[in-house]
Amino acid sequence: MKSVELKSVDLPEQIQRAMGKQAEAARAKRAKIIAAEGELMASAKLLDAANTISQNPTAIQMRYLQTLTEITVEKNSTIVFPLPMELMKAFEKLAKA
Repeated sequence: MKSVELKSVDLPEQIQRAMGKQAEAARAKRAKIIAAEGELMASAKLLDAANTISQNPTAIQMRYLQTLTEITVEKNSTIVFPLPMELMKAFEKLAKA
């Protein structure tokens, strides 16, 4: 039995480019799959949050106040006009009529 040792293998430049393109395509595919899985998980969490909020009317008011607090912490030029939730309910009734 004889053993053979390879010290260096030179691939043609065309094959190197093809292998590089294949590796790049595989990375892009994995990145798209990861992004899609993230979107799926985010949509499931948003659905859970919407279901939780819809079960308790006070929850939307608390979320609204939390959002206002987050906006005011940032140093920016955002102008916020808080509206009473009762006013929003009146608009909702008008839209249904």
